Amino acid sequence: MTSIIHRGAFPARTISKRELFSPFDELINSFWGDMFPGLHKEVGQDFFLQGGYPKVNVLTWNDKIEIEAAIPGLSKDNVDIEIKDGILTIRGDSNQRSDVEDSQYARREVKRSAFARSFQLGDNLDQTNVTAAYENGILTLTIPKMHPTVEESVVRKIEIS
Repeated sequence: MTSIIHRGAFPARTISKRELFSPFDELINSFWGDMFPGLHKEVGQDFFLQGGYPKVNVLTWNDKIEIEAAIPGLSKDNVDIEIKDGILTIRGDSNQRSDVEDSQYARREVKRSAFARSFQLGDNLDQTNVTAAYENGILTLTIPKMHPTVEESVVRKIEIS
C-alpha cells in the first residue's frame, strides 16, 4: 500500500507576534489575577489593555500604584508616555542602528523595534499627578490613588400630605 503525502496542502500564512504570545500572556495574567485578587480591586479588571511589551511589574500601596517597565537600550528621549481618555500608554521608538543593514549582521539576536503598551486607569487613580522616572533601563511610573471622601449621610424627612 502506498501513502501519498501532499505537501503544502494548507496555505501558508504568517503568524503575528500578538497571535503567538497573547495566549501565554493571558494565561500568566489569569494566574496572577487568581493568586492576587486584591490587585484587580485596586487597579480594575481591565487595567492591562494592550500589548505584552514592555514587560511590567505593578506594585500597589495604600496611597499609590507603581508601574515598572523594563525598556533596556532606550534613552528617555525614545519613550513617550501619554494619558488620553483614562488610558495610559507607554510608547517607545525603534532604537535600530541606521548604519547597518540586515545583510551586514553575522548574527542578530537582539530585536529592536517600536512598541506600545496601554493601561486603563480607573476612577480611583489620580490621572493628573502621574510622575515618571527612568534609570538603568527601568521606567517607573507612579500613579497616586484617590480615596473617595466619605460624605455624611443626610436624612431628609418627607412630609405626608
